[in-house]
Amino acid sequence: MTAYDEYLKCLADADEDGAVDIAGGLLDDGVDPERVLLDLVAPAQEQVGQWWQRNEWSVAQEHAATHISERVVAAVGSIASRRRAASRGRLVVACLDGEWHALPARLVGEVLRLRGWQITFLGASVPVAHLVSYLHQQDVDAVALSCALPTRLPAAHRAVQACRRAEVPLIVGGRGFGPDGRWARAIGARWAPGADGAADLLEDPGALLAPAAEALAHLADDEHTALLKRRGDLVDAAAAELLREFPPMREYSVVQLDATMTDLAHIVDFLAAAVYVDDPELFTGFLAWTSEVLHSRGVPASSLTIPLRQYGAMLYDFPRAGTMLAAGLAQLPA
Repeated sequence: MTAYDEYLKCLADADEDGAVDIAGGLLDDGVDPERVLLDLVAPAQEQVGQWWQRNEWSVAQEHAATHISERVVAAVGSIASRRRAASRGRLVVACLDGEWHALPARLVGEVLRLRGWQITFLGASVPVAHLVSYLHQQDVDAVALSCALPTRLPAAHRAVQACRRAEVPLIVGGRGFGPDGRWARAIGARWAPGADGAADLLEDPGALLAPAAEALAHLADDEHTALLKRRGDLVDAAAAELLREFPPMREYSVVQLDATMTDLAHIVDFLAAAVYVDDPELFTGFLAWTSEVLHSRGVPASSLTIPLRQYGAMLYDFPRAGTMLAAGLAQLPA
């Protein structure tokens, strides 16, 4: 059994000490700490996410595994930092307001610490105002912000503008900016595809301060703001329509009903994010992922057509949202 297989078994067994011992053993054997983080912890955590998506793991199991990996990242970083002194500037690493997936940011931060940066990790869900206040109080050379969900793109845009006004170089990363960083470019941010890319961007902080072009002229139509104002009404109406047209919902438990309401809200949130950056693929990609999750839990993907039609009827005067809803309906089974 490889170290990776043993590590996955520790995650499955919630064996925190065993996982730390595996990482420590690799370091003792001379494996570069960066490789332990990027070739052991990162892919294992991605596997955990896939197990949850396929309904093979519960949310509780996924949370336990994430906690273990966070401890492993901290342990590796602590051991490695004693071997390598900081030789570069001070970098603040944080997650955007509303972003609770902190492990990817922590991983990148520890890799950059290994590259010589002095890292201050602010953790998950840092409000933009608090971040800017911290930057004004501290001597900071650059900021790295993480986002796993594109629903946080408006917050990311505010952070980009705030850091620009504070004249602090900023880079962003995470799946929330799209597989190729296209949504980062839309909000005028410099995107790094991973730890290596982040290190490369930080080589020239001066270039990071140069204004990057935004692609958000469409926000002048105010469709995004108006859509968010109707969020509650949209979710309530879709839930009522589902109850009428999807008979299995009448037998749902309280837990299942709560999950359904969360899913309906997520549809609106991802639609709003797609409208914000004017990219239908953000919305259709989310629907494809949601279809897989529902299928793995015994819910037909065709049930998504009910809320999408309801949203379309209520948003008849929202042209960009209507186009995206139509694209979503076209890819779903009848």
